[in-house]
Amino acid sequence: MNNNKYGTYKFGLTTASAFVIANMIGTGVFTSLGFQLLGTTNLVSILMLWLLGGVIALCGALVYGELGAVMPRSGGEYHYLREIYHPMLGFMSGWASLIVGFAAPVALACMALSAYLARVFPVLNPMMVGLTVLTLVTIIHAYDVKMGGAVQRFFTFFKILVILGFIICGLAMPVKYQSFSTSFSNFSWGDIFSSGFAVSLVWVYYAYSGWNASAYMANEIKNPQRTIPRSLFISTLVVTVLYLFLNAVFLLSTPISQMSGQLEVGLIAAQNIFGHTLGNMMGLLIAVLLISSISSMVFLGPRVTQVMGEDTYILRFLSKKSSHGTPYVAIWAQFFISVLLILTDSFELVTKYTGITLSFFALMTVIGVFVHRRRFPNAVRPYKTWGYPVTPIIFILLIVWSIIYLVREDFMQTFIEGKQPVMWMSLISALTLATGAFLYQVNRWVVNRQKKTK
Repeated sequence: MNNNKYGTYKFGLTTASAFVIANMIGTGVFTSLGFQLLGTTNLVSILMLWLLGGVIALCGALVYGELGAVMPRSGGEYHYLREIYHPMLGFMSGWASLIVGFAAPVALACMALSAYLARVFPVLNPMMVGLTVLTLVTIIHAYDVKMGGAVQRFFTFFKILVILGFIICGLAMPVKYQSFSTSFSNFSWGDIFSSGFAVSLVWVYYAYSGWNASAYMANEIKNPQRTIPRSLFISTLVVTVLYLFLNAVFLLSTPISQMSGQLEVGLIAAQNIFGHTLGNMMGLLIAVLLISSISSMVFLGPRVTQVMGEDTYILRFLSKKSSHGTPYVAIWAQFFISVLLILTDSFELVTKYTGITLSFFALMTVIGVFVHRRRFPNAVRPYKTWGYPVTPIIFILLIVWSIIYLVREDFMQTFIEGKQPVMWMSLISALTLATGAFLYQVNRWVVNRQKKTK
């Protein structure tokens, strides 16, 4: 980290990686296993899910590393899609990032944190706990960039230490409720091609979301052409290993019946490993770990919104910065959207809605590496995607597969099983894209009208 000649605070590889790791290790890994167990219960199948999720994230990170190096500006998909395809697609992505990419995961992390605390302290009001934590974290990041980075580094390193301790204790415990040998003998490759596996992959992909985090803050990273690819690759690899071991511990230490369909799987597993009292203390630690994720997303999301404000006339108020360099208007705008989502109190719907919308724009971005190389063959590329074109193709195929099954499940539950009146997830995702396209056209109309009146 350093101060450049203009006095702007810049983050180095350590802090950039801390933001990526904190953004990835959050709500998903401590909540999603309970929902995955509704589709498959075999230990090997579930670990295959998490390995596959890591492969998707790693392939995506390798591609984003190239795009981030050749187009080093904050904004992530918003900036990449704008440059590669058309400003309208970039705007739609930025609009989705404002609502879905960060505000929704922030809300989910706050819901998960409050659920953990409420299970340990039933007297607490879960919604008030989530809103209070979100408000305090937002105040810190709205005040000062340097302070936000310091808070992020501390919570991320603390998070890694706690998870490592949890893994070691879980593997060392004498009683195991599943065995690898039995799981291997009961494992069938047909499970991997089932609809349950594909839908569960959406939960896993959500748990890995954030692997592209440092691409959103390129303007605040020292030497972004070199730092962004390194931070994405290192962080994704570290998180994949931690996820595999952590889920193995959950499955080995705890009866499946206790975790199936439950949100607080980390707390349930901790109570089996450490006993009720110490398990509750570990549950409290997990809740503290979620603060790191909330902090990371509260910091990163407004960087996309700020860049949108710089490029979009009707949203120019979002580009305003405080005297400490924070995009305070964008930060508070995201805060209010997160508050609204917390008030809905629907964890599963928000998660699936987040998964399908983010998957679509990540898919378009990874496809974009082929388009960018074709359109700009002479562009200077400080870093090139390792394994190209195989790595982006793997990402594309797996994401398309999971999106198809997710929409199919939405369709089945609505028209075949009659469990819901409307295809809510698909409808809300389409509505998000449509409102982004509408706002883009409104902005063009306003700008053209102003040009004519001058």
